[in-house]
Amino acid sequence: MPARKAGNSFRESRRASNLDRETRWKDYLNINWNFYRDVGKSQPVSHDFTKYTYAAQSIGAIHYKLLPPGSILSLHSINLISLAIMKNPTITTCLPFFVMISLIGCSSPAPVETEKSNSYQQLVELFKAWREFQKPPIKESVPDYSVAAMKKQHEELKSWQQKLQNFDTAGWPVKHQVDWYLIYAEMNGMDFDHRVLRPWERDPAFYKTLWMERSDVPAHEGPTHHHVVDLWKYQFPLTTESKNKLVRELRVIAPLNEQAKVNLIGNARDLWIAGIRDIKTQSRDLASIQNLAGVSDHADLVTLLSEAIQSTNHLAAWLENESSSKTGPSGIGKENYTWYQQNVHLVPLNWEDEVILLKRELARAWTALKLEEHRNRNLPELKAADTPKAFDEMADRSAKSLLTFLEKDEIVTVKEYFEPALREHLGSFVPADKRNFFIITLHNDPRPLYSHFYHWFELARMDKEPHASEVRRDPLLYNIFDSRNEGTATAVEEMFMQAGLYDDDPRVREIVYIMIAQRAARGLGSLYAHANEMTMEEAGKIHSEYTPRGWMKIEKDLLLFEQHLYLRQPGYGTSYITGKYLLESAMAALAKRKESKQETFFVKDFFDQLNAIGSIPTSLGQWEMTGDKSMLNEAVGK
Repeated sequence: MPARKAGNSFRESRRASNLDRETRWKDYLNINWNFYRDVGKSQPVSHDFTKYTYAAQSIGAIHYKLLPPGSILSLHSINLISLAIMKNPTITTCLPFFVMISLIGCSSPAPVETEKSNSYQQLVELFKAWREFQKPPIKESVPDYSVAAMKKQHEELKSWQQKLQNFDTAGWPVKHQVDWYLIYAEMNGMDFDHRVLRPWERDPAFYKTLWMERSDVPAHEGPTHHHVVDLWKYQFPLTTESKNKLVRELRVIAPLNEQAKVNLIGNARDLWIAGIRDIKTQSRDLASIQNLAGVSDHADLVTLLSEAIQSTNHLAAWLENESSSKTGPSGIGKENYTWYQQNVHLVPLNWEDEVILLKRELARAWTALKLEEHRNRNLPELKAADTPKAFDEMADRSAKSLLTFLEKDEIVTVKEYFEPALREHLGSFVPADKRNFFIITLHNDPRPLYSHFYHWFELARMDKEPHASEVRRDPLLYNIFDSRNEGTATAVEEMFMQAGLYDDDPRVREIVYIMIAQRAARGLGSLYAHANEMTMEEAGKIHSEYTPRGWMKIEKDLLLFEQHLYLRQPGYGTSYITGKYLLESAMAALAKRKESKQETFFVKDFFDQLNAIGSIPTSLGQWEMTGDKSMLNEAVGK
């Protein structure tokens, strides 16, 4: 009998009846006694300790809720008792478990279905359990994304959502209520994955396992499976311990590739075709590992890499063979897009709102660029770095300029980890004919892009100063952080400019507006792609044609990468501009609040508060910062 069925049995016995509470309670305990007695006989605990722990916690949690008021046992104690009995069912022959519980108090337990949870600590415990549930089951050592497994997970999600709704957060501090909404958003994200996105069925790139570099946001952009290999976390040559870990992680590739051939039954043509590129890239990346320092010394690793390359190549060939049968749209539609933005990413905008906003930003950026060019017409043009030495000198000078500006002009508290985080990503010289859009800006003046690298300050903060809230400590699921992190990184490009960063060279202001126009154009294309009014290729043309100076026409890989990501992850393409707008709104709300109290607004206070709140949707950040919940209420329809 599977461990999770114990709780189901209780629910069935509870629903069945007009039995009184005492009879219903004993009935439940007898059901669970039979469950862990049978499991104990059939499967030694050492074979699957995790299953026992889960079952014990599940049984213990419900036993705990049945305790009468004033009981002295804690939930942890009940869990330990449950686990002990499951490990050695014979102890219950002397003292049945329901008797042990009944001795603790004399009053009848309250009905579980009407009980409200009031403790923030209970919310934290629910969050931890939720994050475990969110992971798919493991079958033959790999995550199981089969139709049956996903159907079961979606069905069970409803009970988790009900547990969350049972919390009474009235009277909680705002920061704790914010954490409740973060869990709410994540659960909505899982629901949307099952109802609409279904990346395990529609999106071949979902099965990419190997990631060579760390993302500049809290987690990988777009849907990923749960056993990815982050090679950037390893140092070469490998130690024996790290080699063994890498071998264990890489072993998922071949069986997961085979599972992909069964699971990928979707008909989203653009996602399918573009996803082949990601799988082929994985093959090349696996081959590159063979050339890293010390790898050839590990025969088992070399063999495993060869097998993974062969398996990945077979998957790519299979995808190509199947591609001619894929004829359907890849966008999720306007209504689904709006629901996802508002209920998962907590963005108070619908599809139409975002179209209007991005059109406005695109027009504003082009107009501002032309006015800047006119204003600067008598100044010398920016000169791009044309040698490695010239680039290195410009990069060093620009990093110093940005960090000095942030500190001396009191923009944000510059922590000791800011400079190393920035310097690790200064970039290197690239010949002119090999430069993509961002590399072009980098070689003209790196400061606009380094401002966007506020990303790396935030990741360093997550590494060095973990958030006090366990709910916010790790990256939010489903890229819920996108409008906050990408929006902030985009917003500060212009905010820092307006605060005086480029007073020494006004020509650099032109780069800022070019970058804003590029973000607005690509986001606008992604909106039409999700509405299925354009193909991914047609959306890319808006991206390319409306970026000033033709800087998106030079190198096509970036264009394909970005539009593919935005089709895979709804709202990511617009998050740079929508998030910028939301951050500006939050700053305005705080400034207005300060002014109404006749207090002084300080830019530094705003950014310090923003950083302390963490990488969460701006609608929640504004609420915590100002007490104004209106942005969130607009998103969730309250």
